[in-house]
This record gives sequence, C-alpha cells and structure tokens, in this order.
Amino acid sequence: MNTDPIETHLLIESPEDSPVDLLQRATGLSKQKIKLAMTKGAVWVTRGRNTRRLRRVKRTLRAGDKVHLYYNEKILAEIPPAPTLIADVGGYSVWQKPYGLRSQGSKWGDHCTVARWAERHLLPERPAFIVHRLDRAANGLILVAHSKTIAAALSDLFQKREVEKRYRALVTGDFSEQSNPVRVEQLIDDKEAVSEFALLEVGADGKQSLVDVRIETGRKHQIRRHLAGLGHPVIGDRLYGTGEKDGVDLQLTAYLLAFHCPVNDKQVEYRLATELL
Repeated sequence: MNTDPIETHLLIESPEDSPVDLLQRATGLSKQKIKLAMTKGAVWVTRGRNTRRLRRVKRTLRAGDKVHLYYNEKILAEIPPAPTLIADVGGYSVWQKPYGLRSQGSKWGDHCTVARWAERHLLPERPAFIVHRLDRAANGLILVAHSKTIAAALSDLFQKREVEKRYRALVTGDFSEQSNPVRVEQLIDDKEAVSEFALLEVGADGKQSLVDVRIETGRKHQIRRHLAGLGHPVIGDRLYGTGEKDGVDLQLTAYLLAFHCPVNDKQVEYRLATELL
C-alpha cells in the first residue's frame, strides 16, 4: 500500500460538483477515507481570498471555489491524548494539555489539537480559537477562546505581556551553580527572548534539579533553548538535550496562568494542583 502523502488542488466548475467525488477520482482514495480526512481537517476550500477547512460533506460549493486535499495517512491515523478541562468560562476554557497533544494544527489536519478537542467535547458546542501555544512535547495549562471577540482580547493580553505564565522544569545537573534567580536575555531567531529561572530543589545525587520558570516573551522553544544554553537542558528534551533520556516525556509543565479576565472583568489565576505536576 502506498502511504506517501497526497496533495491535490481542484477547481469547482459547477455547484453540482461533489468535492468528495472529485477528490476520489483525482486521487483514487476511497470516499470513506476522503470523508474521514474532511472531519479531521485535511480538506480545505478557497473562496476568493478566504481559505478555510471543509468539514461538511454536503456543503454546497460555488463555481470558482478551489478544493485542497492534504492527505497524510500517518498523521490522520494519530490518536490524540485527551486533555483535562480545568475551567469553562463560556467565552474561553482552560485545559491541561497532556504530552503529545498539539496546540494548533497544520494543513494536514487538526484532529490532534486542543482546540479541536474543545470544539467536539464542550457543551454547549462552540467554535475554538487558539490564543497562545504550548510545545507539543510539554504539558500544562492552555487557554482556548470561543469567540473572535474574546480571542482578540486574550491575544491582546499576551501581546502586551499582561499574562503571568509560570512553569516547572526538571533539568539535568546541579542548578545551584547558577545565580538564584538567573535571568536570561538571549535572542531567539533574532527576536528578544527573556526568561528567569529560580532553583527549587537539587536531587540527592546532584544530577537533576527542579526549577521554577517565568518568561516575559513567548518565542518557540524559548524555555528549552535558554536552559540548554545554561548547560541544564530539560530532562526528556530530544531537541536540545543530550538524547540520553530517550523514552522519557519532556519534564516541562506550564502550571500557572494569571490575567485580567475579559469575560468577568476581574483578575483570575489558574494553577495546577501539585499532584498534577
């Protein structure tokens, strides 16, 4: 069986054209596989300048619309680990994202994202918008907005650095050799990146340390890259660590989010209980 990714782009010539039939003829995939790819976010439709996922098989399209299929059997076969709902405020929800669950999808699908999970499992059902990211390999608190207005308000808080974000990381080595706290201002991809690390505990053998982390910016892999730069990569980090801990999940947890709630107009704090860390 050929499992190479398939990428197909088709023009709708008539409102009578069925996207499933067109894609089936163009790719040779079964209609069942194409319908499954639709539900998992791998089919898109472009109308004018707007491109969005096409999920409904029976949605009527217009002549001139373009349909795009990004079919990757390996990605579509992934089973998302379930996040834990921490709070549902209506306009947004707070989740504990487990290791392996993505913050946002790609053109190849979005069924393994916390946003899609929220759309499919919250009651009443609501749209979902991601306003910040958490590494796929990390776990912890993440916000999902449920209206464009609240998404914009939360995004504005993050952009203005008015959201307090705290993390715990288990790192290699004896971190007591660093100043406490230690502030890192090291550019990431030529952009400002600021992290602060405070030692909480050193293991009895001195080979591991637990640190508390506060960040002022949110660059990609910022915490992991800054800690690796200090010589104390996060345990389980296959990208920036030594690779000697293969099979161990990344020991990085986002345990606290605090901000002014745009729904209830008050300061709120969400914190994972100690036993969840």
